[in-house]
Amino acid sequence: MFLNALNIAGSGLTAQRLRMDVISQNLANQDTTAAAGGTPYQRKTVVFSERTQQTFDNYLAGASGQGPGGVQVDAIQSDTSDFKLSYDPTNPNAGADGYVRLPNVDTVTEMTDLMESSRSYSADVTAFNALKGMTTTSLDIGK
Repeated sequence: MFLNALNIAGSGLTAQRLRMDVISQNLANQDTTAAAGGTPYQRKTVVFSERTQQTFDNYLAGASGQGPGGVQVDAIQSDTSDFKLSYDPTNPNAGADGYVRLPNVDTVTEMTDLMESSRSYSADVTAFNALKGMTTTSLDIGK
């Protein structure tokens, strides 16, 4: 029981850490006008889903109302929203019309997502530490 709860909290820690890494990558590339393929950098987002494993033990646990739980990363997707345009005919990446296509990364959105991810990570740490404390207390009762 305690190990399942620790695994759930641990999966949240892992998922939010990856999300923070992707957000950091977005912020680092917010001015990259020529990425792979000659196009501007495209913002990336992380897609989460509930972690379920189809094993016999998990099936039995689900029948008793205590499924494996947790979170997993399904994909890291590119944001398909339009690129920003900036008029700069002196830029080597400018088109014939003088406009430079800039990445679709918005600093405010990324910082908001980073704060949300950081708070989720912090909540998972708190849950993990609470579970660890309960486990330690339970083991001390048996002494």
